[in-house]
Amino acid sequence: MRIAVFGTGYVGLVVGTCFAESGNKVTCVDVDTAKIDDLNRGVIPIYEPGLEELVKRNTAEERLSFTTDGAKAVQEALVVFMAVGTPEDQDGSADLQYVLQAAENIGRAMNGYKIIVTKSTVPVGTAEKIRARIRSVTDLEFDVASNPEFLKEGTALDDFLKPDRVVIGTDDVRVAEILKELYQPFVRTGRPILCMDIPSAELTKYASNAMLATRISFMNEIANLCERIGADVNRVREGMASDSRIGFPFLFPGIGYGGSCFPKDVKAIVRSARELGCELQVLDAVEQVNVRQKERLAEKVLAHFAGNVKGKRFALWGLSFKPRTDDMREAPSLEIVRKLIEAGAAIAAFDPKAMPAARRVLGTRVHYAARNYDALDGADALIVATEWNEFRHPDFDEIKKRLKQPVIFDGRNIYDAARVRKQGFVYYGIGVP
Repeated sequence: MRIAVFGTGYVGLVVGTCFAESGNKVTCVDVDTAKIDDLNRGVIPIYEPGLEELVKRNTAEERLSFTTDGAKAVQEALVVFMAVGTPEDQDGSADLQYVLQAAENIGRAMNGYKIIVTKSTVPVGTAEKIRARIRSVTDLEFDVASNPEFLKEGTALDDFLKPDRVVIGTDDVRVAEILKELYQPFVRTGRPILCMDIPSAELTKYASNAMLATRISFMNEIANLCERIGADVNRVREGMASDSRIGFPFLFPGIGYGGSCFPKDVKAIVRSARELGCELQVLDAVEQVNVRQKERLAEKVLAHFAGNVKGKRFALWGLSFKPRTDDMREAPSLEIVRKLIEAGAAIAAFDPKAMPAARRVLGTRVHYAARNYDALDGADALIVATEWNEFRHPDFDEIKKRLKQPVIFDGRNIYDAARVRKQGFVYYGIGVP
């Protein structure tokens, strides 16, 4: 099948590459000439495990190509996926200007029947806005469908190639059958393809992310309570999650969620509901808890040093919002850096993949170490902000030797508190007595 994908960001690049991997002819479109030039040279703009190999293989096989010529891509395709950005607007709602502009461009380029599918995370009612925008510039037949993505950064290829489910929103049986055929290679193990009305499909993505964000904020609230009463959140989590009705995923306490999806999507669904006169009080609280939680580790640092960190230096392990990605969007590390630098401290940071992205955000406000241990030299404490596997089993003797003081602030609870303290460290975790 011939496919066009508008947008070569995180979602568009993964979607286009994975469809090409299953034998389709895919053209990815972007207005950013420099990005397209890089992709055509094999330079991947994001870090996602396994993606570079798949892009290079499918471009070599001429199943995957990149262009700024959106009109030609539309004219050669039957199915056009829209994966352009939907950034957060000033009021927290999703900014649809890029989606609607792409829709208009698609409509002007059409030379026959097309299926336009939204992959971007968009509020309920967006498909109708897309339909109206396209109809305003063409009389040709077309259909609009919703096909939300459920990709986790760091495991995006597996999420697409082996999905838990595929959600298709359409009011046309023909469209449903074409999209089901397109996804058939990925659901051969029996995973469901769920066909539903378009508003339900649009809401499913927001509802899913909002539920996962709720679990994270709930567990962080419990962790904060544990600290007050002397309980261990790790034991509490184990006792809770062993209940089959609750389960273990997304119940890890920490320093809050970040990234491109959860913060933006929670705010967007709250804002959309409010415009309809519906207050989502639980999700309002989820967002407030997350904002506060990002400050917890810096507050622990300040408390340990009696509020005075002026002239002190801290080693920071982890910058990206989660492991296996270089994404710095809404990363909790940014809040840690901000608060400690404002208090007069210096930061030496290391991240396995995110330092180039961090430099674009933080500039020269922090020192970037070549190795994780190098960040420790002369530091007054170690702060762990991202749970990269490389940090889970370090040489604690080496850490103690390089630090001025044997103090660890573990924002992801990746170390066993009793064991680390037994080795002579002062240890602070989240929800750990």
